[in-house]
Amino acid sequence: MRRIFSGLAALTIASSGLAQDKAKKPDQNKIDGARTLEMVKAISHWETMFNGKDLTGWSGDEKSYKVEDGIMTCQKGAKNLFSEKQYSDFVFSFEFRLTESGNSGIGLRVPTGGHAAYGGMEIQILDTNGSKYSRETKDGKKVSWLKPWQVHGSIYGVHPAKTGYLKPVGEWNTETIICVEDHVKVILNGATIVDAYLEDLTPVDGKDHPGIHAKKGHIVLAGHNDPISFRNLRVADFAPSPALPKTSGDNAPPEGFSALFNGKDLKGWKGLADRDANKRRALKGKALEDAQKTADENMREHWSVADGILTYDGTGMSLCTAKDYGDFEMYVDWKIPPGADSGIYLRGTPQIQIWDPWDLRYRDKETKEMKEAKTPEEVLLAHRSGKNLGSGGLWNNKRYSNRPLVLADKKPGEWNTFFIRMVGEKVSIWLNDKLIVDRTRLENYWDREGNRTAPLPRADQIELQHHGSELFFKNLYIREIPY
Repeated sequence: MRRIFSGLAALTIASSGLAQDKAKKPDQNKIDGARTLEMVKAISHWETMFNGKDLTGWSGDEKSYKVEDGIMTCQKGAKNLFSEKQYSDFVFSFEFRLTESGNSGIGLRVPTGGHAAYGGMEIQILDTNGSKYSRETKDGKKVSWLKPWQVHGSIYGVHPAKTGYLKPVGEWNTETIICVEDHVKVILNGATIVDAYLEDLTPVDGKDHPGIHAKKGHIVLAGHNDPISFRNLRVADFAPSPALPKTSGDNAPPEGFSALFNGKDLKGWKGLADRDANKRRALKGKALEDAQKTADENMREHWSVADGILTYDGTGMSLCTAKDYGDFEMYVDWKIPPGADSGIYLRGTPQIQIWDPWDLRYRDKETKEMKEAKTPEEVLLAHRSGKNLGSGGLWNNKRYSNRPLVLADKKPGEWNTFFIRMVGEKVSIWLNDKLIVDRTRLENYWDREGNRTAPLPRADQIELQHHGSELFFKNLYIREIPY
């Protein structure tokens, strides 16, 4: 009986343990980190920042950094090493190994000779659990005296990092830092520990950190008197692309970009499953399958390809990318007939406006008919929507600007080129090589209860919108930016 009971007890305990394991919540930091690292893995334009032999590509306190067996070690008393190149937007990946209580940092966008934590911004490299940073309480417990913004991975003085992902002292850690516009993300050993937008932050230490506004600068290894080792340092430059693509011909993507449209057919595109994005996102299983099948049939009836041009007949539904996109750069050539109206939805959200600034038609209040403006008063009626200001504005914004900075359209029947850059919820747009939207926040049109204050989806489809007129598109290219 004793043996049987022991076995049953052991089985009960084991089963209980399994139940607890199953009940454990998934680590969202690791889930998010894995998703981002998949995008990082796809990067093809890495630059090596350390050749494993010497300090080529770096300047500063070179005498205090030792290179041996492919490892760069910051010696005791070492100060800063500056990358020779300066970077604005980039992904920086590296491995590091700590000593007990070791302290160092990675400076981002630091001016030449500047302070890493104030002239630019500094990502902490620190043995957060080191004995140097703890004290013993009266009851014998050890507690850390570090402030949240001092722990490993934090933007020093500005934003705290999540803890619990450092490997033990002496083991190699892998870290990836994404620094694009005001977005700073830090992934440590596969887990996201910082995901911040600088323009939305107030430094938590109460001090002035002018470096968080820097647009460009050096990457810095910031020595803090402790031996820290580095290896496999590399960077991928994500500085903004030119406003006009450098291509060899139509539907041939420029270097670093992929074609959304192949110039031959509708591969990579799908129909709009529901006009309401909230309802579309709620579709699951059979309901989604049926709705998408109907939408795709509609797409094939009204969207076609002729002579390398994506053509819409004006009587169907909007066209959507089969894939969802988060942060990206996008080129698109578009052409409309006189009086036409269209737009481009980003992450399923309306919209970058496309219309005819020279269209003098207006709708009569009484008859509801469209009339041609002939008097100054009628011209004002025709332009009350703001279409005379040009295409490219974020038309559905209420709190933030919905107008283009300048009129940059070519006349109806001529080809126009958009260059769109979306990072976080902010959008920059160039039309025909002119900046018309400068990092303006795109509001969530589908947030009806919160008056468009809810965050945008982090990724969703891109849509070519229709308003009942013929449309023509070509040269649609995209470059994804890790986020």
